[in-house]
Amino acid sequence: MMMSDSRIRILPPEKFDPQIEPLPVERARRWYSPFEDREAHPALSVFVTQSAYVRVCVHAASEPEYEVGGILVGQWYADADSDAQFIVVERALPARYTRQGSVYLTFTQESLVDLHAKIEEHFPYKRIVGWYHTHPHLGVFLSYYDTWLHHHFFPEVWQVALVVEPHSATGGFFIRQADDELDPSQYSGFYELNGNVGRSVVHWRNLQPIANASEEEMDANE
Repeated sequence: MMMSDSRIRILPPEKFDPQIEPLPVERARRWYSPFEDREAHPALSVFVTQSAYVRVCVHAASEPEYEVGGILVGQWYADADSDAQFIVVERALPARYTRQGSVYLTFTQESLVDLHAKIEEHFPYKRIVGWYHTHPHLGVFLSYYDTWLHHHFFPEVWQVALVVEPHSATGGFFIRQADDELDPSQYSGFYELNGNVGRSVVHWRNLQPIANASEEEMDANE
């Protein structure tokens, strides 16, 4: 994925502190990727609302032979008790006016103007917490250009990249570690945020669930 003009930024970097909220693990189901080490300590956890997840999947399936992508909108938080940081992806905004092919996606200036307008009109108090795009028939990874784009346009430690492969029904998040390192070949799972953890909408075949995320958190604190 590329930008049409390297002088254009998704949003200027803002320096602010995370909002203070408790980790919403009691309303979440944890999905693990095969690469995750449960002893590892990424810089933050990712919570995704079911509506945002479904929107990404619908967009990914809309043009399965071409790369598509967009922006993830939500908030950056810190847990009131543990100071653990996390983001909540509340919305997925598909990018329009892109140039695309089977192995590339370019956000044009028109794409960025359109995304800015949507955020300012509908989500003025939300943050761009990351971006997503698809890799038809290629797998879940960040290419050299994807990694370059992520570092230059989404430089904050709390901004993530999501890659979806629609044909194999796989996907995963790329999250910086506490030391700001990012492995473009190893992706993480996420917390599916839902008021009723018994009803899941996640169908990616490469992720394995833990039924109740709050039980995992309690085990980790023992």
